[in-house]
Amino acid sequence: MNIIQLYQDYSIPYYESGNNVGVGWINIQCPFCNDPSNHLGFNLEHNWFKCWRCGFHPTMTVIAKLLNINEQDAQEIIRNYGGMTFFPERSTRSKAQEKPFRFPPGTEPLSKAHWKYLCGRNFDPHILKTQWDIRSTGPMSILDGSDYKHRIIAPITWNRKVVSFQSRAVTDRQIPKYKSCPPEREIVPYKNILYGQQAKWGKTGICVEGITDVWRLGPTAFATFGVQFTVQQVTFMARAFKRIIVLYDNDPPGQAQADKLVAELHFRAVEAGKVNIDGDPGSMAQDDADHLVKEIMK
Repeated sequence: MNIIQLYQDYSIPYYESGNNVGVGWINIQCPFCNDPSNHLGFNLEHNWFKCWRCGFHPTMTVIAKLLNINEQDAQEIIRNYGGMTFFPERSTRSKAQEKPFRFPPGTEPLSKAHWKYLCGRNFDPHILKTQWDIRSTGPMSILDGSDYKHRIIAPITWNRKVVSFQSRAVTDRQIPKYKSCPPEREIVPYKNILYGQQAKWGKTGICVEGITDVWRLGPTAFATFGVQFTVQQVTFMARAFKRIIVLYDNDPPGQAQADKLVAELHFRAVEAGKVNIDGDPGSMAQDDADHLVKEIMK
């Protein structure tokens, strides 16, 4: 999008260099926060906005806010300045893989302790083992200096190939709760893709935060590995689904990001909305989760 021409035509002060302006960015004062400087950047390569104080903002929302118009009119203006309703094809990889991919040492089939943990969370370990190929580590598991002991290991598959993994601690004493594959060993960076079973996706998908949420809701769901979604993830969503229901955790950060994601999907002509529940999807009773999925998929 020719953002400089848009700024010039609408008399919006902008900065191509100076404080807070990185290479390949055009910055302005952010209209969404109490911005004392020019923190809202537009990335010239990927065509998206990010404020270095308050975070990512959907393109259509930014233009509507700057010009004091509705988002439908903003979308038309974006098109007039060469903006797109989708992002061009690009590799899912962000850098060269430095080390061969591997799971943490000692990764093995689910142990009794991990089996007990999953049952305690009302998961069926038989189903999870079969559907998601989850595994476990024991009391000793160090990979590249990082400790992966006493964790459930969830392979991350993309285009029918295991490209990374994420682990989940089985005790509250372990920090962080989730720990991913070392970046230098990932075949594809996990935040560039989605967690789920691509072969089983249909026209409607349910977007959730984490891997345990997907386990609870089943193969119609996919996860963004947290509420901070990326441009690459939104791009793949728009290609894979015609309709998406966002089911992030019912807390302020989760709901704020859900609103942003819905706006970005609308911009890419995807029918999107959100559903609120008490707590998080991974903690739902299985019968309630199954009923919710049936209602959404109607």
